[in-house]
Amino acid sequence: MAANRLNLSLLFGFLFIVGTCSRTLENVGKFPPSCSRIECPSYDVIHVGNGFEIRRYNSPMWTSTSPIQDISFNKATRSGFLQLFDYIQGKNEYKEKIEMTAPVITQVSPSDGPFCASSFIVSFYLPKVNQADPAPAKELHVQKWGTVYAAVRQFSGFVSDDDLGKEAAALYESLDGSSWSAAVDKGRAADPTSVYTVAQYNSPFEFEKRVNEIWLMFDIDDAST
Repeated sequence: MAANRLNLSLLFGFLFIVGTCSRTLENVGKFPPSCSRIECPSYDVIHVGNGFEIRRYNSPMWTSTSPIQDISFNKATRSGFLQLFDYIQGKNEYKEKIEMTAPVITQVSPSDGPFCASSFIVSFYLPKVNQADPAPAKELHVQKWGTVYAAVRQFSGFVSDDDLGKEAAALYESLDGSSWSAAVDKGRAADPTSVYTVAQYNSPFEFEKRVNEIWLMFDIDDAST
C-alpha cells in the first residue's frame, strides 16, 4: 500500500505541476464517462441553460477532510486526496476497504488577497453500501447532504490554478439574467465558507475525455421560476 500511495503522490504532484489548460466542453450536460464504470451520486437535471445546467442532488453523503489552508487549489486537493485514498484503502477505524467513486469534490473559500491562503475541503462520495454506517477515521468527518440544488458548468482537461477562477466566473456570468441568479447569490451569502465547489471525475491516469465541473449551491425556495 505504501508503494501505491507513493506512486499516486508522485503522479498527482506531476499532473498538478504541469497541468494542461482547461476548456469548456462542447455539450452542456455531458454525462461523465467515469460514472458508467464507478458509482456517482444520483441527480436530476431540472433545467438546461446557456452554458450551465441546474441539478437536484438526492441526499449524497461524503467523507471529508478538515479545512486545508493553502494558496494553491492543486496542492490542497492533492493533500486532501491522499488522506482520502488512505481512508478507502483501509486506514479507518473499521480497517475497511471502500470502493472508489466519483467525483472527488473540493469546496473552495477563496482568500481576500493573491498571497493569502484560501480554505479547501476535499471530499470523497461514500458508496451507498457504506452510508448506513460510515467508517470513522482520524481528521475526517462525514457530510450528509439533504436534497440540494446546484448550478453546474462543465469543462475538460486537467484543473489548473490559473484557470479555476475563470471557470467559476464564467458560470456565474452565464447565470446572470436567469431566474436562478438570485437564488445562487443567496446560497453564496448563506454559506460563505464554501463559495464554490470543484468536482473532478477522472483518475490522473486518464488523459482523454476528462470531465470537471464547477458547482454553485443554492436553495430551490430562493429561485424565482
